[in-house]
Amino acid sequence: MNKTGDYSKLLELLVKDFSWPTEYMFKFVIPFDAHNLYHLKILFNGEAKISHRISKSSKYISFTVIQMMDNPDEVIAIYKQAEKLDNIIAI
Repeated sequence: MNKTGDYSKLLELLVKDFSWPTEYMFKFVIPFDAHNLYHLKILFNGEAKISHRISKSSKYISFTVIQMMDNPDEVIAIYKQAEKLDNIIAI
């Protein structure tokens, strides 16, 4: 994830590679605790398709979220909110 706040490269790729609106896939890995799980899930609307997998050690959980997005700015807004979570990794 981009902790510098510069999403210009991502914006360029989103504009070039996608036709909007579109279903967009987000992938995250976070430490497995209730606080992180709750705050990650509330970033997405009720229509999002969320799947997850717990690591063998049960220390981490990987999330895949597919959600209809209207434009690249909505995608970047999700990433900006997600980067506020402790120890989150966007894949």
